[in-house]
Amino acid sequence: MSEKSREKNTESSLPQKVLLSVRASEEKLAEDLVILDLSELTSFTDYFIIMHGNSSKQNMALYENIEKELKKGEVRPLSVEGRSNAEWILMDYGSFVVHIFTKDTRDYYSLEKLWGDAPRIDV
Repeated sequence: MSEKSREKNTESSLPQKVLLSVRASEEKLAEDLVILDLSELTSFTDYFIIMHGNSSKQNMALYENIEKELKKGEVRPLSVEGRSNAEWILMDYGSFVVHIFTKDTRDYYSLEKLWGDAPRIDV
């Protein structure tokens, strides 16, 4: 990986609203938080934020806290899917997408493997 790529894939390189999502997730104890940089791989978004909770109830708490914290900065999702059963909640903010899974659902869909070419960003 080039020096420029390494600099790009650090916490300090992330947009503020992505960092807010990460911090809001950490407040509600998100498990195995991963950020994938898709900016060079796709045109529909720049980042995936992937995490899981230990239950549907925790997933709803993660979703609600992310939405609340971003709303403070007047950032609202373009769409939200999956709240009804909270096995996989998808929050589309345009330039980034938040995926909140249960552990089993995350393992089944395996987005990290599907997007295995995407650089991971450490936070």
